[in-house]
This record gives sequence, structure tokens and C-alpha cells, in this order.
Amino acid sequence: MTSLPLTKQHPLLRLLHYAKNYRPQVWTAIIFTILNKIFDLAPSYLIGVAVDIVVEKENSIIAKFGITNIIGQLAILSLLTLLIWTLESLSEFIYDRLWRNLAQTMQHELRLDAYSHLQELELSYFEERSTGTLLSILNDDINQLERFLDSGAASILQFITTILAVGGSFILIAPNVAWLAILPTPFIFWGSLAFQKRLAPRYADVRDQAGFINSRLANNLSGIATIKSFTAETYERERVSSESEAYRRSNSRAIALSAAFYPAIRLVVVIGFIATLFFGGVAVANNQLTVGTYGFMVFIVQQLLWPFASLSNIMDQYQRAIASINRVMGLLDTPIAIPIGNRTLPKVRGEVHFDNINFAYNGRTNVLQDLSLHIPPGANIGIVGATGSGKSTLVKLLLRFYEVQGGQILVDGIDIRELQLLELRRCIGWVSQDVFLFHGTVAENIAYGSFDASHEEIIHAAKLAQADEFIEQLPLQYDTIVGERGQKLSGGQRQRIAIARAILKDPPILILDEATSAVDNETEAAIQKSLAMITQNRTTIAIAHRLSTIRHSHCIYVMDRGQIVEQGKHEELLARDGIYASLWRVQSGIH
Repeated sequence: MTSLPLTKQHPLLRLLHYAKNYRPQVWTAIIFTILNKIFDLAPSYLIGVAVDIVVEKENSIIAKFGITNIIGQLAILSLLTLLIWTLESLSEFIYDRLWRNLAQTMQHELRLDAYSHLQELELSYFEERSTGTLLSILNDDINQLERFLDSGAASILQFITTILAVGGSFILIAPNVAWLAILPTPFIFWGSLAFQKRLAPRYADVRDQAGFINSRLANNLSGIATIKSFTAETYERERVSSESEAYRRSNSRAIALSAAFYPAIRLVVVIGFIATLFFGGVAVANNQLTVGTYGFMVFIVQQLLWPFASLSNIMDQYQRAIASINRVMGLLDTPIAIPIGNRTLPKVRGEVHFDNINFAYNGRTNVLQDLSLHIPPGANIGIVGATGSGKSTLVKLLLRFYEVQGGQILVDGIDIRELQLLELRRCIGWVSQDVFLFHGTVAENIAYGSFDASHEEIIHAAKLAQADEFIEQLPLQYDTIVGERGQKLSGGQRQRIAIARAILKDPPILILDEATSAVDNETEAAIQKSLAMITQNRTTIAIAHRLSTIRHSHCIYVMDRGQIVEQGKHEELLARDGIYASLWRVQSGIH
């Protein structure tokens, strides 16, 4: 018999498969959880023995072991009670610590695996999903799983142990009365299964709504400046209110069903308790049952039936956990669309060849159409063109943020699909026009990706990027915190730090995607002088709207509608009087 593939298995089985490295810890926790419940039930049995000693005296259960003195019997019973309570406390300490540590460990490992897998996914995956939804999975859903392992798993085990231990004892001690207590259990189980079936989709909807509200909040916090500038606070408050109301209604639907379960179960439990109380008493009166056994049964029947009343809470925890596990496992099941090659580049010369490239974003027309471009090692080229002509897409394909759909891209004659991704991206430095800085110091952001760089190397890179002067004027210089996304710095300052970061990486291939678009003319001129030195002996691809930044390139390529329509040096393109010449006239003010 073949086993089901992981994606087809029940979420709980998948979680157990995922926890295979922690099986000794899981089994130890399970064993001590069961022992704890047995020790917890034992005092009820001891009460029956105590009643038996007082009523039967020399004919009690303990007297059968040769101890007929009542004081002696009670002393043994007291010592036995002390031992059981000690073992109960010890087993509770062990299982509680094991489950909670397991919850923390699995939460950590699962979040790390989910995040690592997320990092391997292509950019289009993130473009189709909101950041809030992904954060909801990485935080809320994994935390929900932790809460279930903290207490829910132990509750389920102890519930099952109670039913088996108490039900078995009833059958052994008083089989003629046991059926009265056990009679309600089939109805309770049937109700629980029906409850679970109806509750599952409601909690799945709750998790979805949680993702939506997280997405809205994350989006609004990122765009708070835009909200303020357009005085859209009331509008956004209403949108958050709408999402929050949807989340509240979704939870209310789940709560309405969950809350109704406990009262219904309690009615069935009371019927079983009353039946045991009444018919058990009749059996004692007819000498069919001893007083001690009757006292034990009346007391222990609550241990048997009342856990069913708490089944609603257990099922509630279980369904929340299953809904969360489904979302986390769904993320882990997402296939990686960009396969990782296995070839390395021991020494990179920097030759880049785009060979008949075709590419289109999902559901759109081709952005690049049969594009071919050869860049010799060490060449400094410029790429210009109207917005949407495919300039930035070209370099993102080189970085394998997306996969080409036709043709191939070669670095030093090797198809980049055959290269290890880390190897490929290590040899490329990329300065995007949409600069992203991490919350941290200026020095940490410059050294990002070159984590072992010395402070002197960081300062040297900053000087080359014309960033050292403004950094020295900051309150703590290189130790100044830049804020989330670098919000404490101006656009030009952020861009110079990004250039310094690429310079420090010292890559064989350098991509400048509108790298000076946010700086003033004076700073741009200073950066251009530095770039003239930085780009020596390395392949440089400069994408620019400002033609002045690439006029001295070895070759300039003009793109239009995904194709290269002109190429040559600055003077050659002006002489051709085509698209480039028109752009130059507009920017230089020549008519």
C-alpha cells in the first residue's frame, strides 16, 4: 500500500511528519501527559478505598493484604495518596515543560523554514500577494500552532486517557451499572464530529480575514505619508473599519457555533450523572453494589463525563490550529519557479550576452521581444528608452528575479540557469532607483551584503559614492539610525548610500538603474567622476533617463517596446537623428 503524498495528507499528520526530528521529545511528552492524567484520576479511586475501609473495616480491600487494623489501613492509604500527588505534580512539571519547549522549538523552526522558503520564491509571487497576508502566516498562524502545542495537544491526550481509564474501570468494577454512565458518550462523539465539520470552514474564513486586515494595516502604515498628504485619514479609517468588521463577523460566526456546543453537551452529561446516581443507589439498596464502589462511581462519573463538556474548548483550539497549519503548509508547498543551478564561476570576467530574449509578466503582452545584446567584459554601456520599454526588466532577468520565457542569458559563456543563484548574484552589484534601506545604522546599510567589511572600507566606499560628507554631519555619523526604509534621510542621501553599498561589494558586474535620479546636479556631477573610476575594469550597465549620465559610455542602447532600436556612441546617435537625438534635444533644451 503506497502512502499519500504529503500535500494530500491530513494537516496534523503533516505536522507530525515535520516534527520527526523531535520524536523522542514528543513521545516523552505524550507518556508523561498520560501518566499525569492517571495520577490525577487516582484520588477518586482512593476515595472509594477510604469509604471501603470505614464501612467494611476488617473486610476492606487493603485488609485482604493482611493489614486488618483500621489505623494501619488509613496510614497506608495516606502514604499512597502522598506518593500519587507527588507523582502527579512531578509528571505535570515534566510534560508541561516538554510541550512548551517543543512548541517554542517548532514555532522557531517552522517560521524559519517558512521564511527561508519564501525567500526562494520568485518576485511575481510577492507581486500577486499582499505583505500583510504573508506576515499573517509567518506570525499569527505559526503563533496559533504554538498555542495549540502549549496546551491543546495535552488536553486532547488527557481527554482520551480519561475516557479509556474511567470507562474501563466502570466496566471492570460494576458492569451492570457502567452502561448508564457510558450511554451518553456516543451522542457526545456524534455531536462533536458534526460540530467539527461545521466549525472547520468558519475558522478557515477567520484566518483568511485575519490576513486581509493585516494586509490593510501593513499597507496603510507603509503609506502613512501619502495618507496624510491627501488628508485621507477618514477614508482609510473606514477601510480599516470595514476589514476589521469583516474579521469580527467571521469570528462571531465561529463563536456562535462554538458557544452553543458547551450547553448542549452539559445537558447530556447531567443525564448520565443522574442515571448513575439513581440506578447506582438502587443497586446498593439491593446489595448488588458496595457502598465504596457506589461512592467511587458517583465521584468518578464526573471525571468521565465533564471532560466532554470541555470538548468544545479542545475542538476550538484544534480547529484554529488546523486552519493555521493549512495556511503555513500551503506556503511551504508553493513550488519554487526558478530552479537553482549547480555550476560555479571561479573567476568572473563580466561578459554578458542576452540571446533572443522573450519575456512577459503574468497575463500581459511581451515586455521584451527577441532581444539580443552582447556586452564585452569590462565594457561600460548605457541603456535608455521611454518608461515601459523594458530597461529595468532586462537587468532583473540578469539577476534571475524572473525567468526568461524564450532565449537565454549568458555570463562568461555560461547560461545563468545553470549557475548557482548565490554565485550569480554575488558577482552582480545592483543599485535600483527604488532604494531600500533597512532599519539600522548608516554603516550597517553600507555594509549590507559585505558583512565582514572593516569600518575603514565602509568609509572608503562612502567617500567614493560622495556620501561621506553628509554622513559626517549626521548626529552619530556612521552610527546614526536611518529609520525604517531610510525615512530619516533624503532621497539623494539614500541613493548615495545604496551606491556605496554596491561599491563595497566590489562586483565584476555593476548595474546602475537610475542610480543618480534622486540627486541634485552638483552631486550627480561628483558621483559621475567617482563612477568613472569605479567602473574601470568591470562590466557596467547603466540605465538612465538623464542622458548626461551615460553620454560617455562605450556604447549606448536605445530601447523601444521591448526591442533595441538604436545603438552606438553618444556622437553617433546624435548624428543618426533618431529617438536618442530627440531625447537629447528635449533634455538639453536644443530645438
